[in-house]
Amino acid sequence: MRVTPAVVADEHEWVRSHEPVVDLVNHVRADLGTAFDTSVDPITTDQYRAEVDHVFADGDVAVNVAALVGLLRELDVEGDYPGFVVDEYLGRELAATIASTKGRPFSMLAEATFHVADVGTHGAPDEVAGADDLDAALAAGFQTRLPGWDWTEGESPFAVERDGE
Repeated sequence: MRVTPAVVADEHEWVRSHEPVVDLVNHVRADLGTAFDTSVDPITTDQYRAEVDHVFADGDVAVNVAALVGLLRELDVEGDYPGFVVDEYLGRELAATIASTKGRPFSMLAEATFHVADVGTHGAPDEVAGADDLDAALAAGFQTRLPGWDWTEGESPFAVERDGE
């Protein structure tokens, strides 16, 4: 695999136009909302696209996201199951990388959310093994970045301020 600025631009357009992720984000948010007895706002296609643009605007993040997307789009393992670990690993890393600019707690949350999204995501029989993990990773990473969770709105109540500093 050779990653160039043109490849990154192509992967940006592919991710930006891959709209099934929006439905998956909203499904994951509904499931998590139920599990945690909270209301989580759904996202729109416009929000998704704007956040994709934001992620790819950071070149250091964009090159890594593009490489992981490209790998998952092409990853196939004969019989699929022997490749279970590698597509899960790449998917988890992609989710964390997408969420990374929001900080470590968010990247770790995206990794955990990847597994929630992956449980309900199954590729078609003619798709490569990495396709469903790619969708789950995009959903987990972007749902973590996007607003809609009450606990992410506003300042954290755990911040410590020192007088005079």
